Amino acid sequence: MVRKTTFPQTKFPQAGFSLIELLIVVAIILIIAAIAIPNLLRAKMAANEASAVQSMHTINTAMITYESSYPTVGYATTLSNLGGLSPCTPSSTTACLIDSVLASGIKSGYTFTAAGAGGPPAVQYYATAVPQAVNQTGIRSFCSFEDAVVRVQPSGAGIPSEAACESLLPLNQ
Repeated sequence: MVRKTTFPQTKFPQAGFSLIELLIVVAIILIIAAIAIPNLLRAKMAANEASAVQSMHTINTAMITYESSYPTVGYATTLSNLGGLSPCTPSSTTACLIDSVLASGIKSGYTFTAAGAGGPPAVQYYATAVPQAVNQTGIRSFCSFEDAVVRVQPSGAGIPSEAACESLLPLNQ
């Protein structure tokens, strides 16, 4: 005779999460995101500003190099004259001194301009870096001219002239 054993029926708890538990988790994630996203945006703006300052230093160096390489021309008449596509053959129209991204005038949320004036040869230059969207891609704007000192406009507004640039404080003060 075969004896049949029966086990008592047990109820296992229902697998998964309840709707309330899921809503609590989603709420916690949204709170963390609300705290983290503004900090990430500020960090991105700070990185864009640091890139803009470094690009202004690069433009200053390129202008001085250009002026010494092409003394009959003086300073480059446009920002694009400082750049060139790869492979690049140096000339007065494509000096190969800055990368093609910076030479295009837009980099890291900033719009760059540079132009030589006077002459020929051009004995002055003026360069600017202005955020594409103030308080979104950057807070401050920057400028420089033939003294190669980067100056800062705290409001982020455009800097219309070399004279306006001269009235601003240097970046490190």
